[in-house]
Amino acid sequence: MIIEARGLARLYRVGVETIHALRGVDLDVEGNEMVAIMGSSGSGKSTLMNILGCLDRPTAGEYRLDGRTVSSMGSAELARVRNERIGFVFQSFELLPRLSALANVELPLVYSRGGGWWGSRRRRAKAALERVGLGNRMHHRPNQLSGGQKQRVAIARAILGDPAILMADEPTGNLDSTTTREIMDLFAQLHSEGQTILIVTHEDEVAASCRRVVRLRDGEVASDLPIERDVAVRRAAEAAIEVAS
Repeated sequence: MIIEARGLARLYRVGVETIHALRGVDLDVEGNEMVAIMGSSGSGKSTLMNILGCLDRPTAGEYRLDGRTVSSMGSAELARVRNERIGFVFQSFELLPRLSALANVELPLVYSRGGGWWGSRRRRAKAALERVGLGNRMHHRPNQLSGGQKQRVAIARAILGDPAILMADEPTGNLDSTTTREIMDLFAQLHSEGQTILIVTHEDEVAASCRRVVRLRDGEVASDLPIERDVAVRRAAEAAIEVAS
């Protein structure tokens, strides 16, 4: 099991108000699953992703990543887990504008203790770019790339260290529908090669490319279904609303 989460809760205090972002979330993700996490704004999906990505700590509950207990780790160990076991893909790409695609992909290895010498890093970065179909764009800067190509660079950077899990937060939010399909085809390809993938999204089209959909509502898991069952439930609900109206 890659992810084992039990009773995850997250409270935020804003002045005298207490906000319950998560309310006892249980979640298991096995190796080589491709899971979509969905929910409306304020449902807790970004908070859950931050905790699962070791960017935040739960107020209560236990979290194990790849067999290791994360909830009790110190800051240095959390940083090491983020660097070595998790690959992140963000909506805004997070590329440095003055660096080439190759240098952007290589950058995490520069700061990694196990990154190796320059030649080794460069070979690994080239291989990652070739894997996402950008072997002919390695020396282009971000302003010379399309939105889809920028996201491919970000994905290449995320998979560079062979992470236990790839976490993507609205990875198609800045892309048109055609490019969205291309990026989701790439995620599907990585999944077919054995990569475990977790995607936060509000787009049903993106979720339809996954194998399982976890829907959050008010900080709780409202449903956790295989994609076929999730689609059937959603269509039935839409049909019921249409009949009622």
